[in-house]
Amino acid sequence: MTAGPTGDAPAGELVVVTGMTGAGRSTAAKELEDLGFYVVDNLPPSLLPDVVRLVDDTLGVQQRVAVVVDVRSGTFFAALRSRLAEGLGSRRATLLFLDASDEVLVRRQEAARRPHPLQASGRLLDGLTRERRVLAELRGDADLVIDTSALNVHQLTDRVAEAFGTPATTRLKVVVISFGFKYGIPVDADYLADMRFLPNPHWEPELRPLTGRDAEVSDFVLSQPGAGEFLDGYLPVLTGVATGYLRQGKRFMRVAIGCTGGKHRSVAMTEAIVRRLVAAGYDAKAAHRDLGRE
Repeated sequence: MTAGPTGDAPAGELVVVTGMTGAGRSTAAKELEDLGFYVVDNLPPSLLPDVVRLVDDTLGVQQRVAVVVDVRSGTFFAALRSRLAEGLGSRRATLLFLDASDEVLVRRQEAARRPHPLQASGRLLDGLTRERRVLAELRGDADLVIDTSALNVHQLTDRVAEAFGTPATTRLKVVVISFGFKYGIPVDADYLADMRFLPNPHWEPELRPLTGRDAEVSDFVLSQPGAGEFLDGYLPVLTGVATGYLRQGKRFMRVAIGCTGGKHRSVAMTEAIVRRLVAAGYDAKAAHRDLGRE
């Protein structure tokens, strides 16, 4: 890979996403964003060098960038091939072209109830024919062509992740959040568990001022009858769901663990769950929403 402007840091990847209207450009762009790319939609090709320079200066040369360029750019679109041929500083551009059959594109556009940008006063198919003519040479230049005719949204995101994901960006990221029921349930949690079935350390004078992060409280909570059984039963549930999330293209999962005040039981159990998830190879982190409120 070519050295970046600093001379020692490699330049990040640049992906130019284009293709037929209705072929899945927005889906591909959203997936690239989830993979850590800085994404710019509907960019006039003449501004490509400016975007690259701005990202290099503000986010660093290693930040990966994706831009979506399509016929909505009008006359600017004709400049895309020349911009790519001229090069974009230290970054090598990868051209991703999304395509689909006319039959599928017509069906998708009709379902979306949106006119084609090149349709004018004619038929939808007329707009697609004009678009194919405009894009013909660019499709031939593409580094990667994905035909989405037979792909659903999840299958398309999988294809994009296969092409541009890294082990770090394609792993499931799990956040386990402790909370207190008296402060309300986290509304963005995918799964929730209630630790109020365990004895409350609050009623132990020597433990009351401590939190679930302290070894004394953690040992007390995890040694209670039912605590170990809960962990042994709940972890397979979470890992099974995590596997299903990845199959469906989801890479983020939020698990909420509650107790009365969010200070002792939920905190200790959250930390224990995260330790087990990390040991199983998951990218898991603990967050304690209400710790410190009491």
